[in-house]
Amino acid sequence: MNQLNLTDVTQYVEENIGTFHQKRIERLKKLKLKTVLKKKNPYLFRAKHLFTADEIVRGIADAYISSGEETIFGDWLEGLAIFINQKVYGGWKSGIPNIDLEFDKNNIRYILNIKSGPNWGNSSQISKMKSDFKTAQRTLRTSNSNLMVVSINGCCYGIDNRPDKGDYFKYCGQEFWEFISGDKNLYTEIIEPLGHKSKERNDEFMESYSNMINKFTRDFIKDFCKPNGEIDWIKLVEFNSKKRT
Repeated sequence: MNQLNLTDVTQYVEENIGTFHQKRIERLKKLKLKTVLKKKNPYLFRAKHLFTADEIVRGIADAYISSGEETIFGDWLEGLAIFINQKVYGGWKSGIPNIDLEFDKNNIRYILNIKSGPNWGNSSQISKMKSDFKTAQRTLRTSNSNLMVVSINGCCYGIDNRPDKGDYFKYCGQEFWEFISGDKNLYTEIIEPLGHKSKERNDEFMESYSNMINKFTRDFIKDFCKPNGEIDWIKLVEFNSKKRT
């Protein structure tokens, strides 16, 4: 085990946080109004008493952005966790399907599936993870039958007061970051460098966001509003749900 140098962590974050912001913008540019409208519930728009194209467009865009950011940032945090673990324990990005990180400590091989937060999946998704853990354990023991393998579901934030799940352990928040680094304070120490140039990055994102809102609002008015500006709900529902011949 090596002592973690926080300067290395800060440098990694500052050099790589731009990737997260760039992916946010790239995802935004791929968004297509009619593609999303096909997947949304038009009855819900009506029930929520929405009267303007801007309200509907912003609701669609914000929901899309929120769901995407969680995934994008989760992937980014996974990379940070692997980098930190490499520095301390010599861990590595696993080549086994659906296993994110492997490292050895005290003659134990730890295999990790890393998620953003504790409430990441339903029962079938959790069953799939447990199956992946068992497959990975069999794969590792093929070359070394005496290898002790422990499975970990690591979550970058949150709390789980019952970490022992029987087939695996679930470490969240402080417990997760301490487990991969040996530093009990790391979970708070990484928050500051994450703000590196965040204002400049967010200004760039908001410019793209504002342009998209304006464009989508224009297109929505053109395609789904009556000449007097009123939303044509019948036309919107037909676009979303009418059977194609």
